[in-house]
Amino acid sequence: MKHQHTIRTPKALAFLLCSLLALPLSLAGCKDAKPTAKPAAAETLKIGNSSTAQQPPQSPAAQAPNAASPAVPAPGTAPDQKATPPAAVTAPGAPAPATFNQNSSAGKKANKKGAKGGAAQAAPAKKYLAGEDPDFAARKGWPVKHPAPLPGSILPQKRIVAYYGNPLSKRMGALGEYPKDEMLQRLKREVANWQKADPSHPVQPALHLIAVVAQGEPGKAGLYRMVMPDDVINKVYGWAKESGAILFIDIQTGHDNIRALLPRFEWLLKNPDVHLGIDPEFNLISSKKRPGTKIGTYDAADINYASGYLRDLVKKYNLPPKVFIVHRFTRNGVTNSKNIVLRPEVDIVMNMDGWGAPWLKRDSYKDYIVSEPVEFTGFKLFYHNDTKKGDPLLAPADVLKLNPKPLYIQYQ
Repeated sequence: MKHQHTIRTPKALAFLLCSLLALPLSLAGCKDAKPTAKPAAAETLKIGNSSTAQQPPQSPAAQAPNAASPAVPAPGTAPDQKATPPAAVTAPGAPAPATFNQNSSAGKKANKKGAKGGAAQAAPAKKYLAGEDPDFAARKGWPVKHPAPLPGSILPQKRIVAYYGNPLSKRMGALGEYPKDEMLQRLKREVANWQKADPSHPVQPALHLIAVVAQGEPGKAGLYRMVMPDDVINKVYGWAKESGAILFIDIQTGHDNIRALLPRFEWLLKNPDVHLGIDPEFNLISSKKRPGTKIGTYDAADINYASGYLRDLVKKYNLPPKVFIVHRFTRNGVTNSKNIVLRPEVDIVMNMDGWGAPWLKRDSYKDYIVSEPVEFTGFKLFYHNDTKKGDPLLAPADVLKLNPKPLYIQYQ
């Protein structure tokens, strides 16, 4: 039986749409406003008839000296990412190292010495960008020992490529930014790009719907979240079926409890092609802060509860394993990650969902995903915010250099 939700009438849907569009995008769950250089002005948050001057959250760690709160209207936030690329450090006054190639006199002497049996120069070690070094990954515990895949599992045999967002807002991600047919065609092209880049992994397309959206005002329930009505969810589910995609529902709890919200979606999650995502940024039940003013967190205990719930559904309805996405872009976004329990019925993906320059995204992947192994990894790409400072959008070939290679790719 479907649970009752908070919105039913067309009038209420129109109000919802206005609320979503009026929200600062960090409040609407888009993580598209991570700081890079200039401070952003305070944004006026308007919900219903009320308005509040809303200053976006300050980055909790490692910002550039001049970086400030994210520009609120843009989707997404990555507050504790660095804002200037690391520079090579040399001792003060040290002379620059001599350089030569095999055709220089020094190079020829070195080659001769080696040919005569002397000590030849060692080949220079391969240089990796952050997040790419296989030795670093191995030292951190990759590849992770996880339960053997059950029949019907998607990971690790396939790679998932998803469009994320909400159809009621063009500002929350690619899923709602474009008309339905254009959106599905764009997703199809991305799937083809990934298939070409890595033929060894069949690509599974997906639509990733924000089904519970964090809010800047408490609402009637006082929980700072809004549950999408069933007809909106079913519409996107129909799009997924039409295009051969799977569906993810993403939950931003606000001040609600994940334990209370998950049962609302049993009617949907009991389907074999519907999976789950949760967003620590908007889980503020402990701090009681308003979404957008502080970055939230999930503990391993919360993640274990959610994966246990999915496991029970798999057993109850005789389903193939569920894919469970946990977004992360800060150190405290997930606490006690070593205590996360792996289950054969659930494939857990830690998804790096911060935006910024390529070096910044690689750093975040290394610091928050590679350094704390769980099971599988994901990587989020922002069409607009990754490129708005003139940086290129990372191509599949770039992302595939990461180690471990992400098996879940999300476009916003």
